[in-house]
Amino acid sequence: MDKATLIGLVLGIGAVIGGQALEGGSIHSILQLTAAIIVFGGTFGAVFVSFPFHDVLAGFKGIKKVIQEPAQDSYQIISQITNYANKARKEGILSLEKEVKNIEEPFLKKALTLAVDGVEPHALRDAMGTELDYSDEHGKICAKIFKAAGGYSPTIGILGAVLGLIHVMENLNDPSKLGSGIATAFVATVYGVGAANLLFLPIANKLEVRHRHEMIIKEMILEGIVSVSTGENPRLIEEKLYAFLSDKQKNGRPPNPSENKGPGPKQG
Repeated sequence: MDKATLIGLVLGIGAVIGGQALEGGSIHSILQLTAAIIVFGGTFGAVFVSFPFHDVLAGFKGIKKVIQEPAQDSYQIISQITNYANKARKEGILSLEKEVKNIEEPFLKKALTLAVDGVEPHALRDAMGTELDYSDEHGKICAKIFKAAGGYSPTIGILGAVLGLIHVMENLNDPSKLGSGIATAFVATVYGVGAANLLFLPIANKLEVRHRHEMIIKEMILEGIVSVSTGENPRLIEEKLYAFLSDKQKNGRPPNPSENKGPGPKQG
């Protein structure tokens, strides 16, 4: 699980509830089912109106990317492509045909298949580059869903508060209910603003970060496979692929086995 997401949720929601308790307020006073129905129902209703049904479902499915760490291992992919480069240099690009069957990453599998089929490097880059561009566009949808929800939520919260105040105004003849009625009305605003800034917008930002990470991996894969198809030096390809990683990732770079070999035995 992504520790940052867990820490953020605990800190954000805990700070709001803790602040309410420290001020002497009751936790139960901000637990209003009616306000929750208005805010969350109205927000997601607006989202469904704004986006196609399948996009909204994709957005909900994308929440797992916020909770889980990315499954793709940059080091493993770089090592994999470097091995392809070594094998292609020794045995030819056609020797990689058997490797294609064992690849699980769809983008890598398709790129390597085109390279093995003899597609020219510039044509390979154009074809996969087009797929990369549209993958980028489609991948942004999940973040847009929650960014839209973050925009609608505060306004729906205000709408809930107004509805609550209307109910209060209808009971002006009973002053004993005014205080609690007004407090209940404003809970909808709390839900709207809180959901936007503690849930929807942070989820959208995390999804954007995850998507950018996925795109960097794909860009790295494309550069690597094009380099393999042109017959570049495997060591040069490896260094080129590590350039796609952050400084922290570069510092955690696994040692190259060939660099760990000690001096050979002394000659007698």
